[in-house]
Amino acid sequence: MVDEKSKSKFLIRNLGKGLIWLSVLLVVFVLLKDNEYIHNLEWLISVSKERWLVFFIFLTSEVVFGLIPPEFFMIWSLHHGFSDSYILNVFYLAIISYFAGVVGYFIGMTFARTQIFKGLYQAYLVQYESIFKKFSGFILFVGAVTPLPFSAMCMLVGTIKYPKRKFFLISLTRFLRFIVYGYLMWQANEL
Repeated sequence: MVDEKSKSKFLIRNLGKGLIWLSVLLVVFVLLKDNEYIHNLEWLISVSKERWLVFFIFLTSEVVFGLIPPEFFMIWSLHHGFSDSYILNVFYLAIISYFAGVVGYFIGMTFARTQIFKGLYQAYLVQYESIFKKFSGFILFVGAVTPLPFSAMCMLVGTIKYPKRKFFLISLTRFLRFIVYGYLMWQANEL
């Protein structure tokens, strides 16, 4: 069993990485939000006007280990005329992310013994195995509130058939990340 001090260090280290990433992203966002070149990217603008398509891209990204950070989708919501429903969009993004984690959990639980999953595990998840062995279910909380790929952490937890009730409850902390980051993005947009 890992002591509380090790857990705290692990959480603080990953939160620190997340805050550094968020700070860099916020600075870049504030510097570029009024840039004409960005406003003239027609293909990006046409995609961004289709809310369902953006949400589908986010869902796909989240299920496939968070390829695109959620903060970019928050910027989309602010940047493309949807700020009137920004809170609602961030809430939808949080629900999508939570759902993607649930999908990851059930993929891990259902397919852990298949050859396809073993290949996926070796290619993408093995890098988190030692962390998972050390921290067990705590990894789920850290994945929910830090830049660790949440869906991947959910898959790992699913492979050991972590208790569903605990999984669903701990995963709710994913909403906390979206609330805090969404608020900070909103404030950056006001600068």
